[in-house]
Amino acid sequence: VRALTSSNHHRLQRVFVMFQAPHATASAPRTPIPPSDVEREIERSGIRSIGRASIRELVTLVNRIEAASGEQFIRMEMGVPGIEAPAIGIEAEIAALRAGVASRYPMLEGIAPLKQQIARFCDAFLNLSIEPQYCLPSVGSAQGALAAFMVGNETRSGGATLFLDPGFPNQKRQLQALGQPWDSFDVYAHRGAALEQVLEQKLSSGRFTTLLYSNPNNPTWICFDEQELRIIAEVARRYDVIVIEDLAYFGMDYRADYSIPGQPPYPPSIARYSDNYLLLISSSKVFSYAGQRIGCVVVSDALFNRRYPTLNTRFNQPTFGRALIYGALHALSSGVTHSVQYGLAAMLKAANDGQFRFLDSTRVYADNARHMKQMFTANGFRIVYDRDNDQELADGFYFTFAYPGFSGAQLLEALLYYGISALSLESTGAERREGLRACVSQIRPEQLPLLEARLRAFHRDQCR
Repeated sequence: VRALTSSNHHRLQRVFVMFQAPHATASAPRTPIPPSDVEREIERSGIRSIGRASIRELVTLVNRIEAASGEQFIRMEMGVPGIEAPAIGIEAEIAALRAGVASRYPMLEGIAPLKQQIARFCDAFLNLSIEPQYCLPSVGSAQGALAAFMVGNETRSGGATLFLDPGFPNQKRQLQALGQPWDSFDVYAHRGAALEQVLEQKLSSGRFTTLLYSNPNNPTWICFDEQELRIIAEVARRYDVIVIEDLAYFGMDYRADYSIPGQPPYPPSIARYSDNYLLLISSSKVFSYAGQRIGCVVVSDALFNRRYPTLNTRFNQPTFGRALIYGALHALSSGVTHSVQYGLAAMLKAANDGQFRFLDSTRVYADNARHMKQMFTANGFRIVYDRDNDQELADGFYFTFAYPGFSGAQLLEALLYYGISALSLESTGAERREGLRACVSQIRPEQLPLLEARLRAFHRDQCR
């Protein structure tokens, strides 16, 4: 194997010696992906630190290694749905296009049928009564988060965001693009009643105007419970901080059945404890509608109608809701694609009516996670974030894993030679940086034996 280059100086020599170079003996171990293909594409990628590479950079890198080697990877680096988009949404979009919506701009605040169904969805699946006027479409939850930062961090001069990490790296990149400050802490060591102390310490500084977390959590799949949400709401209220709850994986904690509209139990939500919140509800995972780029932003009525002098100065709009719509969302996209709003409205209506049990179809992710975690732990790996307060961690869309003696960046690169890709925890704000995040959605049942074989080969070569 060629010597380390300056751009790849973090590689482990112990990883390299096990790969078969052109002059290796017949008894030397082979890896599923030729080392030269991996090294060449890493060199060409321009990625300065593979442990800090963005998800999209890793996707491009793995695509190129696959093309160069002709070998299929086990793809776990990007959270994309592995289920076909529902025909309900597709047919509704087609009907809307045939009705002529493509030639007309959509309203910034969303079409009436969609706003009504978002409000119904909140009532049916969160037990939350909200008026349609406070329910807005966005170009995916990513745009919803960006708009929330743009407005929320202008409610006081120089406002900042506090992230309850580990979290989704792209949201921090959004703040970097906006030039807004942020801070974070790994919440795993501060669960339950201990959460109040660290939140008090952070928020009492007066720096923060917004606080964001995902529930279930990306990447660890921990889930805040009612006690923790009550604590978040109380401390945020004390220091006038807007809570942004990212529900990208709505209801996908399968330890409870949240699938029946209008019947408890309901997923835990900050909306039950605060009147100063903003919910991001994605269609990408729960409705497998990632390609159409639509999500929902739900703003509490108190926050929507609240006046902030700084918003009038910045956006020429006196209230939070108007600044969000006519200041941020208008500037970002001038509305969400007209036809896709009809598609999401149709899916929400079917779910609200009990005709489309969307959480039943996503249960396959939990099954995948259970099988995959067993394969990893049977081959020397361990689950990094493995507890959820006093419970076993749920099986879901993500899990985290590590291997003894490897940092996250080293393990990420080493597994590329075995045709396995994942995301380093280093990019997520995790304190436990020795591990990687695995997304289970792209692994088809017929690929599980291949994953097991490659994990076994990796473990065998480490034990030589």
